[in-house]
Amino acid sequence: MKEFKLYAITGEQFHPGRTMLEVMEEAIRGGCDIIQLRDKKSPKRDVLAKAKALRELTSRYGVTFIVNDHIDIALAVDADGIHLGQDDLPLAEARKIVGSKIIGISTHAIEEARQAERDGADYIGVGPIFATKSKEDVVDPVTTDYVKQVAAEIRIPFVAIGGIKLHNVNQVLDAGASRICAISEIVGSDDVAGTCKEFLARIDAAAGSGSTV
Repeated sequence: MKEFKLYAITGEQFHPGRTMLEVMEEAIRGGCDIIQLRDKKSPKRDVLAKAKALRELTSRYGVTFIVNDHIDIALAVDADGIHLGQDDLPLAEARKIVGSKIIGISTHAIEEARQAERDGADYIGVGPIFATKSKEDVVDPVTTDYVKQVAAEIRIPFVAIGGIKLHNVNQVLDAGASRICAISEIVGSDDVAGTCKEFLARIDAAAGSGSTV
């Protein structure tokens, strides 16, 4: 998969009055490398419509498009990949269905990260780093200690996620992350593109200082 730094996930509840496409286009203009459609509540027909619209948008900008959970929808719109949780279809089975498309796996402990790497995940999510209200039934925060473990041991790309804001992102970068994912801090911002640019500036500054791996 293409190298990336900033990963944005849809969260329509955080931007009432603004459309999903409007907000995600602002995120892309701000420098997001990956856009993920995450919708666990809408009827599948509606999720498909959103996926088609985001596929068109991300194709126009040359940005990677990931669909959370819905493998059939990812295939239907020719998304670049899928993202799965620990309770979703096992990676090996998903790989049989999606072939060479990107598969990302959420992990919350080093054993899960090791397993995802062994099974051939293209990247892993590492989190939630901090407490978050963006997802329901989320596990307890794994803290930056987990970031340090993954940075030291795991060789596939990983993205830190969960409660990451501009005011605490430096803690995550200092722990060894070089890729950041955010939901509410990006899509709920009054200046989505500006927030993305600030995240990228922090990521680049940390990389330049040698504090990331």
